Amino acid sequence: MNGPHDLGGAQGFGRLALEFDEPPFHADWERRVLAVTLAMGATGQWNLDMTRSARESLPPAQYLASSYYEIWFEALVRLLHRRGLLSDAERAAVDRGAAASDANASGDGAGGSLPALLALPVLHRDRVAAVLAAGSPTVRPGPTPAYAVGDRVRARLIHPQGHTRTPRYIRGRPGVITASHGAHVFPDSHAASGAEAPQPLYTVRFEAADLWGPDTTGDAVSVDCWEPYLEPLTT
Repeated sequence: MNGPHDLGGAQGFGRLALEFDEPPFHADWERRVLAVTLAMGATGQWNLDMTRSARESLPPAQYLASSYYEIWFEALVRLLHRRGLLSDAERAAVDRGAAASDANASGDGAGGSLPALLALPVLHRDRVAAVLAAGSPTVRPGPTPAYAVGDRVRARLIHPQGHTRTPRYIRGRPGVITASHGAHVFPDSHAASGAEAPQPLYTVRFEAADLWGPDTTGDAVSVDCWEPYLEPLTT
């Protein structure tokens, strides 16, 4: 979907407030949000693209008014609730700014979500470094690529209802393929249903003037695009 996260080329947001020597976390709660997000990701209840979709589909006013880890937290709450790992009462308690456990303490949690959570796989702290270092490779066997390095293509002019990794500012614009990476998990279907549906992945170079007009001060932008995002440039 066209979400508030897709700000490439957008104007009117003012200068970036750069923070030199910025610490990894600005508050202890941010550290905890990252830890719980990683721990829940390891349970297999959702995948990375579902997580991204949950963050990027927040209401625009909420998304733009939130800090980085506030967005992560709200997305995590939504995912937990969708999977039945957070009861309606617990979700309501979180929305009020209370701890989810308050709903159970008041007798409104219908048993709460703790038993379901305790039944999930656990990412033990002594395995975190190794798991993060290993990552989650997305390369898969897949279709033969339709394009080759040097081919001129156009980003399809699409406005999908679901998750997508194609930025709005490249849609309908011409570009040149500069690298072909083989087939990778297709994020659009992966976020929607969990189906990996591998598709060829390319790096495409878009000239800045083709994106933003002749008065741009930019040079070019390279974007990783899955094949369904592209069409041959015939003119």
